[in-house]
Amino acid sequence: MSGTVVGVTQSSAPVVYRPRRIRWVAGAAAATVVILFTVLSFGLHGATGDGVGQFARGDQTAMIGLGVLIGLGILAFTRPRVSADAAGVRVRNVVGGYELPWSVVRAVRFDRNSPWATLELLDDETISIHALQAVDREYAVEGVRTLRALHQGAADAPT
Repeated sequence: MSGTVVGVTQSSAPVVYRPRRIRWVAGAAAATVVILFTVLSFGLHGATGDGVGQFARGDQTAMIGLGVLIGLGILAFTRPRVSADAAGVRVRNVVGGYELPWSVVRAVRFDRNSPWATLELLDDETISIHALQAVDREYAVEGVRTLRALHQGAADAPT
């Protein structure tokens, strides 16, 4: 690492990073889906396509409810988060999460052309950090540098 990260010490409070761009995109997409399904629900009236059945108020309500459920599913992509302190790192991805001490982490990586940062573990496994995404550019680089500084600080600490 060529520079130092200001404010990262052994006694620092946990640092927290969440993806930025995906939160905007997912929020807008979820709102759009809910609005679209609500508007479409108002078109459900009268006879069905083959004329056998009738659309009722329950069909409209179900359509709005379906839009809300899909919107909530889209918002799940805003869930990723990474928090770290001198003791270890906690990674929460869209599905699942990990809490690891720095002693099991070999390196914090952000490879070229990789969509997000990863933790390389001593047992040769990797854990994706969806909270630090390449589309967030400098914010993600800052997060990786901070995690690397905390990892290095833990490695240098007396045991």
